[in-house]
Amino acid sequence: METMQNSIPVVLREEEQGWNYAGTLEKVEDAAVAMKWKSNVPGSHAEEHVIIGAMQDMGNMGYDVSAAEALIEKGQKYLADGNKSALAGHTARTWHVMMNSPKIPDHPYWKHTIYESFEQYEKKVDFPVYSYDMSGEDFLCRTYLGWQGQIVAGAIGTAVEGYLTHNIRKVFGEIYDYPRTPNTFNDDITYELALLKAVEKSGKNITSADIAEQWVALVPMGWSAEEVALANLKLGVFPPKSGYMNNPYREWIGAQMRGVVCGQLFPGKPQEAARLAWMDGQVSHHNNGILGEVFNAVMASLSYVESDVRKIVELAITMIPDDSEYYTVVRFAWNECLKHGNWEDAWKICEKKYERYNWIHAYPNAAAEVIALYFGNGDFDETMHIIAMCGWDVDCNAAQIATVVAAAKKAELNKKWTIPIGDRLDTYMRDIKELSIDKLSQYTCKLARILND
Repeated sequence: METMQNSIPVVLREEEQGWNYAGTLEKVEDAAVAMKWKSNVPGSHAEEHVIIGAMQDMGNMGYDVSAAEALIEKGQKYLADGNKSALAGHTARTWHVMMNSPKIPDHPYWKHTIYESFEQYEKKVDFPVYSYDMSGEDFLCRTYLGWQGQIVAGAIGTAVEGYLTHNIRKVFGEIYDYPRTPNTFNDDITYELALLKAVEKSGKNITSADIAEQWVALVPMGWSAEEVALANLKLGVFPPKSGYMNNPYREWIGAQMRGVVCGQLFPGKPQEAARLAWMDGQVSHHNNGILGEVFNAVMASLSYVESDVRKIVELAITMIPDDSEYYTVVRFAWNECLKHGNWEDAWKICEKKYERYNWIHAYPNAAAEVIALYFGNGDFDETMHIIAMCGWDVDCNAAQIATVVAAAKKAELNKKWTIPIGDRLDTYMRDIKELSIDKLSQYTCKLARILND
């Protein structure tokens, strides 16, 4: 009322009238809708159809998506014809039908325990206890190597994400170096930086809501699970609901790809690393999607106190509840490693087993992590070779396991990796467009000491 009482009518000229930005917004919205039906990954140009991937994931989570699948052909026709208005309406209908798919009661997914909270998860596992001194140079050294490894690995993997082994080999041969001129621009790391900012702001009292707020403050856009979560958050739907409401991508790799920073913040404290990972994961994921983040967080935490990489993986598997579906994946991959003498034989079995999952789903990529860590056996270069050749969501996988290997072995990385990228990290975040890897490492250590004080 105060605004209205003080508002004086303005006589606009003809050219001042109208919604001059409507055309721009229309183009942005039309492009966003079209990208649901067909897009190409910015880093590798791999083709993806995320609305079909959403149906794929709902089906894998035990829902009958046949009614939604029946709408695919019409949507593809609208896209091919350039019928933007019809495609927009049809996309909304498709989403509605998909998200209301009926549950299949006897589907294998429902035979496993659904984990809804950290407290439920925590009761099912035992955590080892270590003593680690965070005051010395060892902590900064391992943290720096971990960040450097992650950024190097992201640059390796971005070039080949979304492809399979045989086609990667056709184009690149065996990858033992950067497949192309590297850069450090990668969307995955933005969520780790947002978590660090939340820790800086809230300290020991950090909550999922604090992390969520930093997402909205710093991350202008997302993809798949993170896109849905950001939309939920902007409407005031906060975690844990933001992670599963209208989110068919809730068990994709988006949480798994950001777990190691939680381990860096709690070195040698896997239980606390898991707690923070759960807190972070539920912003955008649910159940097995969150367990993926916990798995990588635990491995990163262990990398400060265990130097045997295979032991780290084996211990981390024991910290996943054995009645969860995620456990069956990492345990299966581990067992295949034990059966085979080389990575490719083990990987072919896993790849076949999880072929009905999208290449961005947590499961096939968790299997790739286990195989690369096992057969890489602490050798950074060989681990990067294996994970690159496995394909699927390579940058996410490579970055996480590179952090683990680099910190655990505490060995200087080959200059072929470090010289091309230098000390610079680039992002698309608000307020954090560029930063130093060295300063990021010091910042991480500073925040970790606050959390562990």
